[in-house]
Order: sequence, then structure tokens, then C-alpha cells
Amino acid sequence: MRDTMTADANAEQDKARRFRDAALPYLDDVFALARYLMRNAADAEDAVQECYLRALRHFDSYRGPAMKPWLLAILRNVCNAEFARRGRQDVPADDADDEPASAQPPLWQEPLASPEAALLRRQDDDTIRRLVAALPQPFREAIVLREVNELSYQEIAEVAGVPVGTVMSRLARARSMLRSAWNGAESATPGAVS
Repeated sequence: MRDTMTADANAEQDKARRFRDAALPYLDDVFALARYLMRNAADAEDAVQECYLRALRHFDSYRGPAMKPWLLAILRNVCNAEFARRGRQDVPADDADDEPASAQPPLWQEPLASPEAALLRRQDDDTIRRLVAALPQPFREAIVLREVNELSYQEIAEVAGVPVGTVMSRLARARSMLRSAWNGAESATPGAVS
């Protein structure tokens, strides 16, 4: 009896170690998508925690595709279930930005040439985040999965549960909406050249 309990405990420890090694490298990517889907940090943290709990619970039955799309698909299901539980399709964004811009994950990782360039880049990062957050949910989800999480069209289709053609269409529309919003934001900036 004691040997059986020891074997079970060892098996659970091994499962936890394998899960940790496979899933934790994607924690930042999962949180980035959760932040855009849930639209506030506290709900995003809750969704990520629930995602990882579900993933651990079903890790023995996981046979691939890649770990990252599997986790993002679970996260998407967690977020959709939360929206259904709340009885609405969207959650309002935080009124106040609860994280300083420097604490938010950067959208690109290029070295900055000067303090002036750093300031401009930070302003652009903030504008891009705000514009992406303002997109309707299917387009926001597609653009974050592609541009932030760097998933392929096929992986996005698997995560979102839609055909690849729909992914391509959503990305094209999201990029078009972002381009229009960016041009509108630039023309609204004081001192912008038309």
C-alpha cells in the first residue's frame, strides 16, 4: 500500500515537472493574449491561472500540436466561458492604466538610438496597445495571436476554431482597421504634419 502511494506521488511529481518544463516558457505569451482578451490585468491573471490549472489537469492526455497553441486555445476557452458566465460578449477595459508602460511587454525589441528615440518609441507602443485594445474581439484576438504571439495562420485557426481563410480575412481587416486608426491618431497629434 505504501509503495503504491509513493509511486503515485512520484508520478505526480514527474507530471508536474514535465508540465512545468513544457508550459512555463509560454507564460508571458499566454498572459499577453489574456490581457488583450480580458481587457484588464486582474481578469487576465485569473484567466491565465485557470488556463494553467486546466492544462495541468489534462496534461496526461496532451499529444500535441505544439504546446503554445494548445495553451492559447485553452486560454481562449477560459476567456469565452468567463464572458458567457458574465452574460456579455465583452468586458470594458480598465479606465486607468494599472501598469506603467515600462512594465508592459514591448511589441518589438529593437535597440534605441537615443533618449528622444526611446520617448517616441514608448509613445508609439502606448498608441499601438490602445489601438489594438480598441479592435473588436475577433480581430484583436487574431492580431495578437499573429503579431505578439507569432503563431502561424494554421496555429491561429486551431486556437480560434475557425478555417485558415477566416484567419487571413480577420488579419487583413484588423491590419486595415489599425492602419486607419493609426493615421487618425497621427493626424490628431499636435504638431503632426499632414
